[in-house]
Amino acid sequence: MKELAADGIPVTVTCRVLKLARQPYYRWLKNPVTDAELVEAYRANALFDAHRDDPEFGYRFLVDEAADAGQPMAERTAWRICSQHGWWSAFGKPKRGKAKKPGPPVHDDLCAVVDRHDVIRHEFTAEAPNELWLADITEHRTGEGKLYLCAIKDVFSNRIVGYSIDSRMKSRLAVAALASAAARRGDVAGCIMHTDRGSQFRSRKFVHALGRHGMVGSMGRVGAAGDNAAMEMLLSVSSGHGRGFEESEEVAGVVALEAPHRFAFGLALAGAAGDVVLGRLMVLGTRQDHGVQRSVQLAVAAA
Repeated sequence: MKELAADGIPVTVTCRVLKLARQPYYRWLKNPVTDAELVEAYRANALFDAHRDDPEFGYRFLVDEAADAGQPMAERTAWRICSQHGWWSAFGKPKRGKAKKPGPPVHDDLCAVVDRHDVIRHEFTAEAPNELWLADITEHRTGEGKLYLCAIKDVFSNRIVGYSIDSRMKSRLAVAALASAAARRGDVAGCIMHTDRGSQFRSRKFVHALGRHGMVGSMGRVGAAGDNAAMEMLLSVSSGHGRGFEESEEVAGVVALEAPHRFAFGLALAGAAGDVVLGRLMVLGTRQDHGVQRSVQLAVAAA
């Protein structure tokens, strides 16, 4: 209307043609953005930042994240804002015909190799410390509620070099574990960090943390548990295959920092009648690392 008024057309005529009252127009002209609209804009920004960092969260969890960022609101308000902008949980049930494929990984798979049969498999080997790390997250039930543990293992020494525990499985869980490992090992520039495609490892915060330490990210495929089997097996065996804990402090004992881990692998071959004709048991220990004299232990016993 300002342009029309500058051309000589009265505001009264413009409002009459547009079927607008002059009083609301002058009130808007004095204050184009109301206080309520400004507050909602800040709330929307806080919800969007939380949704971008942890896309698996629904609006109930996003409310807590927004409150931590200084923008408290009711759950109904968060639901309305998220609904208007289409910010849904990545684990939510998609509507018919609108299912989306998982997004591309943020890193290449640096541990994948193709064998002579053109089959993709993974080799988790390292020639020196701080050359290849593996990370994964596991859930533990306690008498005080669920806790989530993120652990990082050095492939060369087969030792846990850092971990973090939190009641929420958010990106800060992985970032804290990486910071713990980097502080313990010192210079880790050039080290490869291999993970699965969990949203915590694909988050912007974790990618930036890798860049700060000069590390290189590596990520497996979607729905392929074998792509990070070395780390998943460690957490499964160390945690007692999902057993519960009475107190939350007991979860820290699942992974002992810089402690050797031993694994037993069994192999059995059956004959035509179903009886076991050959059995093997291999126990693998740790390797020498950082001046700690520990030799590789390999024991084979016939059944």
